[in-house]
Amino acid sequence: MTGMRVLDRKLLRDLWRLRGQLLAVALVLASGVSLFITMRSMHGYLRDRQAAYYDRYAFADVFASVRRAPRALESRLAALPGVSRLETRVVAEATLDVPGLDEPATGRIISIPDRGEPLLNRLHLRAGDYPAGEPGGVLVSAAFAEANGLKVGDRLGAILNGRWESLRITGLAQSPEFIYEIRGGEIFPDNRRFGVMWMRRKELAAAFDLTGAFNDVSFTLAPGASEPELLAAIDRVLVRYGGLGAYGRDDQISHNFIKGEIEETQVTSIIIPGICLGVTAFLLHLVLSRLVALEREQIGVLKAFGYRHRTVAAHYLKLALAPVVAGSLIGVPVGLWFATLLAGVYARFFQFPDVSYRADWPVVLAGLALAGGASMTGAIGAVRRSLSLPPAEAMRPESPPVYRPGILERLGLSARIPLTGRTIARDLERRPVRSALAVLGLALAMSLCLMSQYMFVAVDQLKTIVFDLVQREDVAVTFMEPEAGRVRYELARFPGVLAVETFRAVPVRLRLGHRSYRTAIQGLADGATLRRVVDRSGDAVSVPAGGLLLAAPLAARLDARPGDLVTVEALEGRRRVRTLMVAAVVEELIGMSGYASQAEIARLTGEETVSGAFLQVEADRRAALYRRLKQLPAVGGVGLREAAREGFERTIAESFAISITAIVLFAVIIAFGVVYNSGQIALQERGRELASLRVLGFTRGETTLMLLGEQATLTLLAIPLGILIGYGFVLLIVTRFESEIFRLPLVLAPSAVGFGMVVLLGAAAVSAVAVGRRVHRLDLIAVLKTRE
Repeated sequence: MTGMRVLDRKLLRDLWRLRGQLLAVALVLASGVSLFITMRSMHGYLRDRQAAYYDRYAFADVFASVRRAPRALESRLAALPGVSRLETRVVAEATLDVPGLDEPATGRIISIPDRGEPLLNRLHLRAGDYPAGEPGGVLVSAAFAEANGLKVGDRLGAILNGRWESLRITGLAQSPEFIYEIRGGEIFPDNRRFGVMWMRRKELAAAFDLTGAFNDVSFTLAPGASEPELLAAIDRVLVRYGGLGAYGRDDQISHNFIKGEIEETQVTSIIIPGICLGVTAFLLHLVLSRLVALEREQIGVLKAFGYRHRTVAAHYLKLALAPVVAGSLIGVPVGLWFATLLAGVYARFFQFPDVSYRADWPVVLAGLALAGGASMTGAIGAVRRSLSLPPAEAMRPESPPVYRPGILERLGLSARIPLTGRTIARDLERRPVRSALAVLGLALAMSLCLMSQYMFVAVDQLKTIVFDLVQREDVAVTFMEPEAGRVRYELARFPGVLAVETFRAVPVRLRLGHRSYRTAIQGLADGATLRRVVDRSGDAVSVPAGGLLLAAPLAARLDARPGDLVTVEALEGRRRVRTLMVAAVVEELIGMSGYASQAEIARLTGEETVSGAFLQVEADRRAALYRRLKQLPAVGGVGLREAAREGFERTIAESFAISITAIVLFAVIIAFGVVYNSGQIALQERGRELASLRVLGFTRGETTLMLLGEQATLTLLAIPLGILIGYGFVLLIVTRFESEIFRLPLVLAPSAVGFGMVVLLGAAAVSAVAVGRRVHRLDLIAVLKTRE
């Protein structure tokens, strides 16, 4: 017990003497713990809420749309192998006139049973109640109501199958089918201009001439059922009724997006905290290795006086645990705070019944365990040195290194280089492993800064490409049904319209070998300028006159390459089938579409029609245009580029901003921690040498330059390595962030490199000031009395 008390007093003295270095280690560890808790918590937050929502509200496994099928077909569908439950519905699109909103909104109206609740895709009521049978009663999605300031009892206008109706809101609801609530064909939510509504089936079917019929059906799978076999069986039954192709959960847009978000949080919660904790292990190893080397004689004395190996080892492990405890006390609350902020962002565009964030204590404990494990990994290697030497050998000073001519001497350059430069070169060459580790630590710190800044640049570049180079129209109009091409001339006469470009979108199933995928082929106007196909680098890509242009993710799904022949089955009209050649593959950033000329699509569908139009509109006449569009029964939806941009900034950009800001902050801390510790360790190692030079007549400036010159050399060597490692991490993240919804552009951003260099050099400058002041205050007599 007495021995432990003696070592504990020594521990307190060591902690105070090394407080600056250990604080730097604690801050680096706090960064890793915070990032792990923030990102891993979001992974669990999204995954758990999705799973609970799906299970409690019976989210379907398979979906299918059809033009019109009799309800008598339900029994035949229910008898298909693999079907557990099914529910048929009526689903329709409507143009809405929302109070307080100038432009027309779009509503997707879904039928609910005339009595009771849906069997599948059940609703969570946020307010009000189901329609009680009164004409025009609807439930409205809570996100749409909140965005437009609507409440129970309010009314809004709607065009239902060409007839104007007044709808009354009886309640606000949410559905697991629309966790991510967007209009078909779009990527980012616009809750102000698109909403989901639910109406009693009898009334909705009557409005759209579907009494005794259905146009949508959902299924759940029986245990052990094969989804591909069931999809094929459903298509065989529905094909004669205008089936548009059955698809599973993975192709359902809301599920697809949240699944991609969960996968991305899983990647970032491993890579970035892993870097932080790796640097922590590296720093602790440096600090303790140097401390053990300096105290080898004291360790020998302790052993000679009977202290056991484990007692001495426990002393140094306690020293290593001090920054772990301090870093954990800082990292846990900061990580939970960032997680709360990020959960608030997710809650605004993922529609869960319960959006509250509660601390995920298993994740917190896992973060602490990883931090402790990484720290002990770095410490154990150094502690082992304290146990390996016999007492008699440990009490002798370390043998001086064997002199060998350095690289400058071997090259005959030593006479041409000042003494200060020769001293720096010799010291770096004398300890190559330590120098290499220091360069690697500095490079990792810089790479994290570069990577974090790249994310800002990539998101901004993505926004620029999508909303300035791809979507250049002001307004996009989609029709309820394909219209004749002459509609473009009618639209050109609408108020404020300056230019019109039509497009044709047709749902298809693409097949190549044993692979198939359900998607849509878009036909843009020849020489289109308002809506273009643009690759990752921002260059416009022409749609070929013949054949298909496929987005890279779609080509990967089909394993298609230029020159391959793809079978294209139209899922509308007469469901014609053609074989088209893949003319080219484009690295788009948004979606996974196919493109063809409008003439090619006309040959596929057998008719020259258009699905909608892109409009360029005078800014001061848009309100008049919106009023005109609200009155047209043929208009199924109106999209605004600026609204899409706002949706992007409110969702993707905002969530990125919070997580990336945290990464940038912690990257700066890590860079300073590595540089500061490297400088302090170098001073401890060379204190006696510098004091000797001072006694021999060297000035303070010359001795300071020798020490700081070494640190400057290491920092400069770390810059190119940091750039390489940083872009390696960038490439990894870009690859792992590949999803069917959007991809990040791979840009060699000078600003990201510059930011990393500025942070690293700034940390080096601050460290140089701190180390330089200690060199100037060296007590020559005290240092020279110290035995090495």
